[in-house]
Amino acid sequence: MTVRTFKPADLATLHKIDAACFPPGVSYSLAELRAFIRHRHSKTWVAEENGEIIGFLVAQRLGGDALHIVTIDVKEGWRRRGVGTALMDIAEEWGRRQSLSLVSLETAEDNQRAQAFYKKRGYIRLNRIERYYANGAAAWVMGKWLR
Repeated sequence: MTVRTFKPADLATLHKIDAACFPPGVSYSLAELRAFIRHRHSKTWVAEENGEIIGFLVAQRLGGDALHIVTIDVKEGWRRRGVGTALMDIAEEWGRRQSLSLVSLETAEDNQRAQAFYKKRGYIRLNRIERYYANGAAAWVMGKWLR
């Protein structure tokens, strides 16, 4: 597996992966995903195996010294094989190189697998947000210190 930076030709594939990873109301529209990726403070990494995109992560530097993980998506057959770990490692290291102190993300309240993954990485629950997603689901804001 290799991880590289996003290329514009990746967008349609990333959108398909996002739609497969998350239900309607949680997954992003093509326009939303494009806007997050193109934001001037965003960075997107793509994981590939033999030329096939198997996952991606979009991160955005927020005001001050914080990094926000907008989304991390790994294709079903590639989960629990180190793809998410590799993407998170790169994003967090990028944040450290930018001298950022905190990284945060949101995850669905009922997504226990994701919460366990983040907890293993040192993230803690910071805040619960009712009806965070368009489908009405609640989310946990999770975060960790980078320094």
